[in-house]
Amino acid sequence: MKIPREDTTRTRKSLLAAACDIFAERGYRDTTIAEISELAGTNIAAINYHFGNKETLYVEAWRCAFHESLKAHPPDGGVSADAPAEERLQAHVTAILGRLADKNNKEFWFVQREFANPTGLLEEVMREEINPLQKRMEGLVRELLGSLVSDMDVKFCETSIISQCVNPMVVGSKSKGKDTKKVGPPKIKNIKAYADHVVQFSLAGIQAIRKSAKSKTSHAKSNKELKK
Repeated sequence: MKIPREDTTRTRKSLLAAACDIFAERGYRDTTIAEISELAGTNIAAINYHFGNKETLYVEAWRCAFHESLKAHPPDGGVSADAPAEERLQAHVTAILGRLADKNNKEFWFVQREFANPTGLLEEVMREEINPLQKRMEGLVRELLGSLVSDMDVKFCETSIISQCVNPMVVGSKSKGKDTKKVGPPKIKNIKAYADHVVQFSLAGIQAIRKSAKSKTSHAKSNKELKK
């Protein structure tokens, strides 16, 4: 009984690996389950057995690619949760940039092709997988901003930081037709230097917003005292 179970696990992994490669290369609509089966060295019946249909295989292939990317570039960057918030932000930003710049990151190409030719199939799974990372970043930003800043400002700051990481990798990476992958994400030759810039720039903005919130609170408190 042990051998069949191992064979089943091996087949599922082979199908996911093949699906990641082909979906990332061609996108959902230009990929057939026959091509995936051939690359995986199995048959279409195996896809039906393990995933039920092409749609589910696509979703699970993205999830697999996403987790492989996180495994290669852990969000905490190996920095302890007890480290100063500034160090944790540096590690988080460096991890994001590392993921996006990694030529082996197939998740990037799934998303790029979804932007170019949306299927809507990844919306739910992306929310499920990415939301915890966003909440983690929001918590870190809140820690840096302090309690006087509004939730809206926290969200704006989190969005700004992520955008600084994502935009350089996305802008210019699209092309017409089916040759998107040949263009590749724009090269940032020194990821660490750019990560340093993003963190320095972001911390300066965070400090300014924190100072402004503190000033407004003090001013409001003074006015309240004067009215007594």
